[in-house]
Amino acid sequence: MTTLSACSAADLTTLLGSTGNATAAAEYICTRFTNTTNDFTNIKYAIDNTYLLFSAYLVFAMQLGFAMLCAGSVRAKNTMNIMLTNVLDAAAGGISYYIFGFAFAFGGPSNGFIGKHYFGLKKIPSQYFDYSSFLYQWAFAIAAAGITSGSIAERTQFVAYLIYSSFLTGFVYPIVSHWVWSADGWASASRDIKSGSLLFDSGAIDFAGSGVVHMVGGTAGLWGALIEGPRIGRFDRSGRSVALRGHSGSLVVLGTFLLWFGWYGFNPGSFFQILRPYNTSDVYYGQWSAVGRTAVTTTLAGCTAGLTTLFSRRLLVGHWNVTDVCNGLLGGLAAITSGCSVVEPWAAVICGFVAAWVLIGFNKLAEKCKYDDPLEAAQLHGGCGAWGLLFTGLFAKEQYVYEIYVYGTDRPASRPYGLFMGGGGKLFAAQIIQILAIIGWVSATMGPLFYILKKLKLLRISSEDEMAGMDMTRHGGFAYVYHDEDASSHPPPGFAMRRIEPDGTSPAPTNGSSNNVV
Repeated sequence: MTTLSACSAADLTTLLGSTGNATAAAEYICTRFTNTTNDFTNIKYAIDNTYLLFSAYLVFAMQLGFAMLCAGSVRAKNTMNIMLTNVLDAAAGGISYYIFGFAFAFGGPSNGFIGKHYFGLKKIPSQYFDYSSFLYQWAFAIAAAGITSGSIAERTQFVAYLIYSSFLTGFVYPIVSHWVWSADGWASASRDIKSGSLLFDSGAIDFAGSGVVHMVGGTAGLWGALIEGPRIGRFDRSGRSVALRGHSGSLVVLGTFLLWFGWYGFNPGSFFQILRPYNTSDVYYGQWSAVGRTAVTTTLAGCTAGLTTLFSRRLLVGHWNVTDVCNGLLGGLAAITSGCSVVEPWAAVICGFVAAWVLIGFNKLAEKCKYDDPLEAAQLHGGCGAWGLLFTGLFAKEQYVYEIYVYGTDRPASRPYGLFMGGGGKLFAAQIIQILAIIGWVSATMGPLFYILKKLKLLRISSEDEMAGMDMTRHGGFAYVYHDEDASSHPPPGFAMRRIEPDGTSPAPTNGSSNNVV
């Protein structure tokens, strides 16, 4: 919103003349003018915070999407377990991110590696953050933990989920988000020049987290699944892949649509504010337009990736598979997350097309390496997230980069942008550095954590529990009722149905049939 100039009673008095009431009239007018200015400022804050809160609610709804997708992708005997772990990601992540995570991520002023203020949300609200900022960033943090839980599903002890989820959301993820999203971060595209030069005079552009969220979650899941090893029966004695299909395609589709819906808070919401003009000759064009464009690029990338996967898998395996399509669509959404705000819609189509093939290629590689990931989380979020960072370095448009990432007068005279858009290779180089830094950091922290859990026998469940299913052995019963315990009101012909008492005997059929009624 355009800043209104301050009102000066002394200047107004000279305009009103030398009448006796001129001074009083000038003071009255300035008071009303100042009050109106404050009202406009308050309205702007209210609108922007409401927009951010609404986006946070959408991102949090993605947890329901993760829960449905994960539940549908595992076997029925582990449904209760995977649903509980998704609840745990949100709950444990909320406490750890409140105490430590937000401060490590955004607690400035600080060094380029880690934040050091706002522990336990101390001194918030401030000039830079309100409570809505914490809520939004917490929803992002637990999304990273949710990605990891899919990679190690169906064979992981519950205590391991509790430990890794708290560690990931309270320490590992916040450090990466500080690097890229904090104004003090060493790789941040919005880094204050007074804090030192930007990475390659550019910084890494990761607008909504292809690297910060998806690569972090995917890389952590990769190490967890590698250290645990594949599920029993996933590969036969000769090493051939055996499909352990999820039990509900309906839940997979429901989860996919919920995640897609939540992505409209994930990507457009990362602007943090919507009421911001760009001070151009087009008065109708401002940040509200960029928000809409970001939603469009998000949509196009997901749609293109879904369709590409559909026809590609049809050619490769000979049938139409809804689960493959859903994963392909999510891969496109993960890839566009980095550059969604700085690329043209036509470029988003390219992003989605390549993302589908990246996912297919990594899945083939995982099969060759006997790597078992029930949700393809490492391949989808890690592989497609890395492609999204490279894509941004190739296709970021100069105009959009300046609109989104330049704040105040501290911007470089000529900020690099996409290589294919004429902006040179500096941004692309910064994106590669971000990819390598994320892989290195997450590997150095989460890899040892999973290894220690394994050595302490806290990581993987026993083979007996895995074969029986964790719902029965660890959670008190199956998620679904397979048999009705009450007597049926419509018994099969020829049988006298009655309640069976626990007397150790079996009821006999009334017509001589050899079948027992149970």
